Amino acid sequence: MTLFVHETHHIRGRAEDDFEAAYRDEWMPALGAGDDARLLWFCHHAHGSGPAYHVVTVTAVRDGAAWGRLAQRLADGDLASWAARVDTLRHALTAKVLVPVPWSALQEVDLAAVPTSGEEHALTVYMEDTGWPHDNRLDDYVTLAGEKYAPGLARSGFLRMEAAFRPAFGTHRRAELVLMQKVLDHDRLAGLLTTEIPAERRAPGTWMHDALDVRDRWESRLLRTTSWSPWW
Repeated sequence: MTLFVHETHHIRGRAEDDFEAAYRDEWMPALGAGDDARLLWFCHHAHGSGPAYHVVTVTAVRDGAAWGRLAQRLADGDLASWAARVDTLRHALTAKVLVPVPWSALQEVDLAAVPTSGEEHALTVYMEDTGWPHDNRLDDYVTLAGEKYAPGLARSGFLRMEAAFRPAFGTHRRAELVLMQKVLDHDRLAGLLTTEIPAERRAPGTWMHDALDVRDRWESRLLRTTSWSPWW
């Protein structure tokens, strides 16, 4: 089972470039030299859409044994000094290990196929949705999202579901669903931000209405990849 280490970094403003360089020039190549893990996404909060100087990274790890080896490298191995130096470049770090839900398009990652060269490419915006179900009813929330939300999204032409995750056992709160959605139509994103949701989109039988049976707490973050992020 591929594990996905999701980290939100609150960067020191004057260290923003140094932090990015540490991941681009050191973390990504260090992982690329082995077979255990790869950096997938390096994303900034899009300007004006959330707190300043926040970065989200997602690192894919081959399995539990590989996670243990990587954790050891960071604790007292060849990556320990790198980790200590990176800690000086940020105010805080929150992290969780995620696994795909059954209907997620992303399940396993071919680590050998993930770029590690930092090749330049266009920037991409993602909408990352994180939701918390009523009374910890995560299975009900995951099932309804897979049956009603994901199929509608696939037909929308607005967003594309790249991955859907839940926290791995013992690494974070259990009842949480994380959706990584690539923005395909920026004009429709602007419309979403500047107009009300029509009443017919909130009527019984729609996702906006029926999802309230399982959750009414979620947050969306707009994340912009860097020009060198392995996945974009």
